[in-house]
Amino acid sequence: MQIGIDSFVINTPASGAGSGISTAERIGNLLEEIECADRAGLDVFGIGEHHRSDFADSAPAVILAAAAGRTRSIRLTSAVTVLSADDPVRVFQDFATLDLISKGRAEMIVGRGSFIDAYPLFGLALEDYDSLFTEKLELLLKIRENPTVHWSGKHRAPLTGQGVYPRPLQDPLPVWLGVGGTPESFVRAGVLGLPLMVAIIGGYPEHFRPLIDLYRKAGREAGHAPDRLTVGVHSIGYVADSNERAAEEFSPGYLRSFNEIGRERGWSPTTRAHFDAGAGPRGALLVGDAETVVKKIVALDAKLGGLSRVTFQMSVAALPHEQALHAIELIGARVAPMVRSELGRSRSG
Repeated sequence: MQIGIDSFVINTPASGAGSGISTAERIGNLLEEIECADRAGLDVFGIGEHHRSDFADSAPAVILAAAAGRTRSIRLTSAVTVLSADDPVRVFQDFATLDLISKGRAEMIVGRGSFIDAYPLFGLALEDYDSLFTEKLELLLKIRENPTVHWSGKHRAPLTGQGVYPRPLQDPLPVWLGVGGTPESFVRAGVLGLPLMVAIIGGYPEHFRPLIDLYRKAGREAGHAPDRLTVGVHSIGYVADSNERAAEEFSPGYLRSFNEIGRERGWSPTTRAHFDAGAGPRGALLVGDAETVVKKIVALDAKLGGLSRVTFQMSVAALPHEQALHAIELIGARVAPMVRSELGRSRSG
């Protein structure tokens, strides 16, 4: 199993007081965190895409390209690229270039995103939410297959054999489909034979098993080999030296972020009791000491029928930089080796 980190580059103060650090400093800290993950032996680092004042990740390919020159082996991916609001030609060019810079370490996870800010920003109609994504994903995959494309659709000017360059080092350039809880999205990934990245940020993870089974069934019926139908999970998580310390350091920022988003969306308040339930044995949060988190990942693998990747999303809590670095070091030094050892024994048995 691959273990990694995702960041949305949230730039708000952990204490909720003051104005926080500058965006330039936040980006600098992020690059140090990616370097730290690379040194710690983690497999992948993902950068989200948002178009809001409290996020600094509107151009993930640019950030990842900067990280490519400062790292050696870690894979670099978006998490996710909001494909509905972008041009597939440009997306492919950006990530093909990243692949060349990184010497074959680029990936992209494409999805529709969890916020709608990109739609009015780029002059798109929200009612076209699904058709935009469906059409643009089709075009992106055609470009991946061949540099010259003949294609026409509703939302973009046609391509009549123009070349799309540069071509990436990897062939094909890895494209994952990022999904939430919509059955149609799971089926789409299976029919296309794309690896699936499931965002599980709350509730009980086992509730996603029927959807993942639906993905695997759709993929088999479309004729794709089982080894193509891989599943990863994007989780909110944080590792500290003890369960108590992890909760005390992570919960304030977590609660503030979820309540800010909740006020926008009309959700009920998120409380410390909700956090504690999520961090408990059945909950979706990977928060605790290394041993606790390893047990949860191994259980998650069993509940969901086998996983190829798990990523930790810590930036939701806007942690101080040193705490984030320490967590990354613990995940690399303790969590990842123990997970691989435990899964090696359970899967071979």
